[in-house]
Amino acid sequence: MSLPLRFSEEVAAARKEGAPIVALESTIITHGMPYPQNVETAMLVEETLRRGGAVPATIAVMDGRLHIGLSKDELTQLGQAESVAKLSRADLAACIATRGTGATTVAATMIAARLAGIEVFATGGIGGVHRGAETSFDISADLRELSQTAVTVVAAGAKAILDIPKTLEVLETFGVPVIAVGQDAFPAFWSRDSGLGAPLRMDTAEDIAAAHVIRTRMGLPGGQLVANPIPAADEIAPEVLNPIIERAVREAEAQGITAKSVTPFLLARIYELTEGQSLRANIALVLNNARVAARIAQEIVTIRNPGP
Repeated sequence: MSLPLRFSEEVAAARKEGAPIVALESTIITHGMPYPQNVETAMLVEETLRRGGAVPATIAVMDGRLHIGLSKDELTQLGQAESVAKLSRADLAACIATRGTGATTVAATMIAARLAGIEVFATGGIGGVHRGAETSFDISADLRELSQTAVTVVAAGAKAILDIPKTLEVLETFGVPVIAVGQDAFPAFWSRDSGLGAPLRMDTAEDIAAAHVIRTRMGLPGGQLVANPIPAADEIAPEVLNPIIERAVREAEAQGITAKSVTPFLLARIYELTEGQSLRANIALVLNNARVAARIAQEIVTIRNPGP
């Protein structure tokens, strides 16, 4: 039985030409924003990558086929679909086997990107260690995926709803390079500074791409987390945001919300409590990550194909 990979025409042409490609997840479409803003944002992110010189490859499972790149009609169909599964490493194959429809998380998108030969992935923020994980053991599969799947992930740090110090500790334990772009502080999604230092700092896409290629040549497993801070004009200051996050977390606990339902609940509640500011910041940071990812993808192609 062959793996049912389906490449969009645009991605298939880019693969043939050796052009830079950047993977995109699909949970931001199905679980992150309401329709039609989800589809509009997805198309805007794709267009941002194209303007940056890279081909977008939004990844999702639709009718049991693993799509590497979606057409506009498919994006719209996914954005309007109901009861879409949220796929990670544990359930990606099961969704394909049962001919289901599912949106890929960071972990599942990394797996699909690797299968498609795509080395760079742009997202909003990674999952990590949830607050209270010392008793709940709620730790995102994204962290282990970063330690074993050779894809460079460009994100605005870890989502601010997480326990960021513990997330960084786990990433260190797993040997994942955590690289802040242009600053010493590790960003916290909606805010540029989490209050914690980043393990590594790089200021250029060329250096980040070189580190990715060198890791591959050394045979080191896993990818890189590129922590790209949200633009200053779009950030929400931690002193404004932190009390709102604390309130949303308490409400989730009081309502018994756990596992995969936690993040969607918290993001929705924070959207309400910030009167939409969190969503505007989310869109800005995703677009910013796409710009940086496009440059890194271009540099990787240049390194691998230096020309005469």
